[in-house]
Amino acid sequence: MLPTENRLRRREDFATAVRRGRRAGRPLLVVHLRSGATDPHAPGESAPPTRAGFVVSKAVGMAVVRNLVKRRLRHLMRERLSQLPPGSLVVVRALPGAGDADHAQLARDLDAALARLLGGGAR
Repeated sequence: MLPTENRLRRREDFATAVRRGRRAGRPLLVVHLRSGATDPHAPGESAPPTRAGFVVSKAVGMAVVRNLVKRRLRHLMRERLSQLPPGSLVVVRALPGAGDADHAQLARDLDAALARLLGGGAR
């Protein structure tokens, strides 16, 4: 489970990450990253935490499958939050094949997408 301060909840924050961030697509998911975006809602001078949100549509499967995919993605992102710059906004959108994928396949696609976004690698 992601800690509360690392959860992306506001619609505006999802929109900012998707519209203004970089995108990396993989066969099972698409990752949007708005690197180092400051949080206008957080008071104080400390660097805001990295926050992640997930989009799993009905195309992925029935409710049980969607919830399973979300749980797996939350667990995977929790382990990778330290790799991301402080204040980043991350949106992970699961594609229809994610419902049939196992934990290792999701991890592989998430790692590849984050490596591409963080490394600025070529397409």
